[in-house]
Amino acid sequence: MMVILQGSSLGQFFNQYLAPIKLNDVQVDWKSMDLSYLMEEKYLNHFAEMVKKAELIHGADVALKANNMSGDVCIQYRDQLHFEEIARQFGIFEEWKDGVPRTAYKGVVVFRYQTSRRVFLVGPNSFQLLGL
Repeated sequence: MMVILQGSSLGQFFNQYLAPIKLNDVQVDWKSMDLSYLMEEKYLNHFAEMVKKAELIHGADVALKANNMSGDVCIQYRDQLHFEEIARQFGIFEEWKDGVPRTAYKGVVVFRYQTSRRVFLVGPNSFQLLGL
């Protein structure tokens, strides 16, 4: 298979982050689902509630601490360098674009770690942006 390198990164992160992604092979009837919770105001409340319920952890070795938790966890980062340090511990994408981490919503990056557990990396202004 030939991969054509496009975009601003010229495929720089493709092998590390995108190649391992498995395409969905389960049929989903999206038209029959109530997706109204994805409208901005409802979603903001829904997302803020998930962050609020996650257990706050901090200090060194947050990936190890998160691995030993049974539920969702929240980790606050101070700035870009701190975010990158935490991201490296989990092996997730460290890149920032326009002053925020890629994939962030209101300064929060969320991903699954080891199990169905969610990890919320929360920026310095995120609690305020989420109304928490």
